[in-house]
Amino acid sequence: MNDALGKRMDRRRFIGAAGATMLTGPAMAQDTSLPSNGTVELEKDISQAVRRNISSFRTLDWRLYFSNLNNGAVLVDISSRALHFWSEDGNTYKLYPSSVPLTPDLTKKGRTKVVRKVEGPTWRPTPSMKKRNPEWPDVVEPGPDNPLGTHALYLSWTYYRIHGTHDTRKIGRRSSNGCIGLYNEHIAQLYAITKVGTQVLLI
Repeated sequence: MNDALGKRMDRRRFIGAAGATMLTGPAMAQDTSLPSNGTVELEKDISQAVRRNISSFRTLDWRLYFSNLNNGAVLVDISSRALHFWSEDGNTYKLYPSSVPLTPDLTKKGRTKVVRKVEGPTWRPTPSMKKRNPEWPDVVEPGPDNPLGTHALYLSWTYYRIHGTHDTRKIGRRSSNGCIGLYNEHIAQLYAITKVGTQVLLI
């Protein structure tokens, strides 16, 4: 990590380690719109990376998982390592590759909701994380060293987030201890179309 944080780890190593330890989730996101010309090369690179990482990636029908779309709905499928979003009016559907928890015992499943949205989130390790890694900082401000990436959706479950990541190696893999991670480009899109109160289901 850099000297400003008093660490000897380089930036990538810290982000990957913190993100994997934290209780925290492209092929192109499937959507009705196409990326602008300025992002084509980035999307192509991301697409190639995800094809190496994930085993399956398919669209789903929201009716199998939700009784309604009030406030919109987010479904995270741990098995396929994908996040699905449906807007309240049913006109917008997004499908994103995600990182998922490392093991079943670290995986929390069930229904929750978005209770807070933060652009440029501040990361703080939990007490158990500090106990395991006392050399880690008490806080990491927004920026390239932040394990939460550029945006975070806070869930009603304590310490659980849907957030971005600067360590793109994590996406499409079992690489977290609870939370769901997305590429920064994708969490920015999801952040813009979700709201506090959006339904979330992890299966």
